[in-house]
Amino acid sequence: MKLNNKDSKQKNDIPKSLRTSSEVMRLERLGSFHQCRLSFIRHLLRKLQNYKWQFDRPIWNINKKGFGYATYRAIGPERNYTLIVFSHYLPKNKRSDRVIAEAWDASFTLFDGEPTKKDITRLSKNIPLQEAGRISQKEIVLSRANRSVRLFDYVVDTLAEGKQPDIKEIEDVGYLMRTTAVYGSGKFGATDREKWSNRNEFSGSFQPELLSVWLIRSFTLDLVEHLAQIKSPKNSVKVNSDLRRVFGVGNSTGLGMAPFLINHPSLIHSWINAREQALLRLRSIKKSDPKTLSFFKNLLLRAKTNTQQWNVNDRFQTKKILELKRDLDLTIKYISQSKLKVNYPWNKIYLWCEKNLNLEGQEQIISLIIDANGNKTDDLSKTMSANEDKNFKINGLMKIKNLKNIIENNYAWALSLDYSKHNNRARVWYISQEKLEPRLGERFEEPIEDYEQPLAPGYDLSLAAKDLSKWSEKKTVAEFLIKHPEHRHIIRRVQMTSSMKFAEIQDNTISSSMLPIDLLRCKLSFFGATKFDPRSDRWVRITMFQGYPFPEELHGADIDDMAYPPIQF
Repeated sequence: MKLNNKDSKQKNDIPKSLRTSSEVMRLERLGSFHQCRLSFIRHLLRKLQNYKWQFDRPIWNINKKGFGYATYRAIGPERNYTLIVFSHYLPKNKRSDRVIAEAWDASFTLFDGEPTKKDITRLSKNIPLQEAGRISQKEIVLSRANRSVRLFDYVVDTLAEGKQPDIKEIEDVGYLMRTTAVYGSGKFGATDREKWSNRNEFSGSFQPELLSVWLIRSFTLDLVEHLAQIKSPKNSVKVNSDLRRVFGVGNSTGLGMAPFLINHPSLIHSWINAREQALLRLRSIKKSDPKTLSFFKNLLLRAKTNTQQWNVNDRFQTKKILELKRDLDLTIKYISQSKLKVNYPWNKIYLWCEKNLNLEGQEQIISLIIDANGNKTDDLSKTMSANEDKNFKINGLMKIKNLKNIIENNYAWALSLDYSKHNNRARVWYISQEKLEPRLGERFEEPIEDYEQPLAPGYDLSLAAKDLSKWSEKKTVAEFLIKHPEHRHIIRRVQMTSSMKFAEIQDNTISSSMLPIDLLRCKLSFFGATKFDPRSDRWVRITMFQGYPFPEELHGADIDDMAYPPIQF
């Protein structure tokens, strides 16, 4: 295939501003995002490393069958945290990843400080119950996990025989346990976010939750090694360090998490704005050193290896992976043929990708460009949080004229849709009483419209705009809302996000063609997830922390050179 090198003859337009929201905030593109240096996993590990956190395992009270409790301690310069683990017997008929499950292989809590015996006794009666239990303001995170039975048993048996597990067997699954929920931010009685949000170690998004998952990863390896040693005291071995890092922590995520991007517009803006600012900053670099360009080439090859290890059964995702393999091959060929010792090399690469690659490939290359450029963008990680209460109050004094201007400028995409067509209003977001989480139903096939949740900003905006069109522009928002209180939530949203470029997904979230998995993938990419494994268009399995160091090897590790596997030839 002949590569398009026209950009080398054209003007290498240097960007003066961020990509437009209409380009970035489409579900198809958001669902093609990949992890990068700004991802929350890497931000967390860099902080722990920079501030010289230490880790140990004070308690290991796990019996011969693998049941009992253990603690993993994170020791920082100002305070400590302890992951308390409870390992349980789980009958086969109770094994389920659904949110309504009532039993799991293991349950966890991240404790603020160091627990006493009394604390552990109290928590042993509550943490295994999860939502049905009672936790206090000393517990920051509540979580649970199930074994990947086949791989878990295989690794125990192999280690007991004195052998190392086959790396291909590990790569096929990627984890020994997968979390089915990781709750924080005050849920179910846990510590309110305001109690710990100003702590340096938790700056950014989802940091306590990810610290918990990272320590859970240690427990999963410790458990299989413990059981192998019990099974064969004389012959058993531990997993060697290189192979150990191939194990991550799995996660099953479904529709329950999908509305997050819709419900937290200011937070989502902060995430995507940071990524777009990083891209703009790097595209504006006039000269790049040979070492950085060489590292980028290396990352391309390693990303290709990652796609070779990324095998799923889902046809749609398989197609995307095949397209990504093609795009990486094209980019590798382009890089090998191009002279990059030119002004603005990253902009040149970006413009070429924009012309020649699919969305999946474009967004992968953006992540690699960010990764290649060391710490030039790390400071943006500190901006990836939001005070969601700051602009919550409705400005009732705003004139309707000003409100209409904001709507016309920011919501043209919503106003252009014809919601009288059934396909544009086909879906209903509602809370399932049976499953206790958001679900997506068919508006014209099921009697669920009365239970609809406000998760279609475009549609809600169109209804408000229709009523606003009948009002004098000299009137105030307060006067309008007195007569139309049903529009309070969308008017608040319009005002709140008026200065936030990337707050609103510019797609119809109740369309018949909407794919919820795009919402899931976008959020999980910011977490730092890899190897997305869709089980339908509504839930996905992922791997967290695969390739990264364990606590005992954190110091001295190059965190940002561990996201992709070694090159395969």
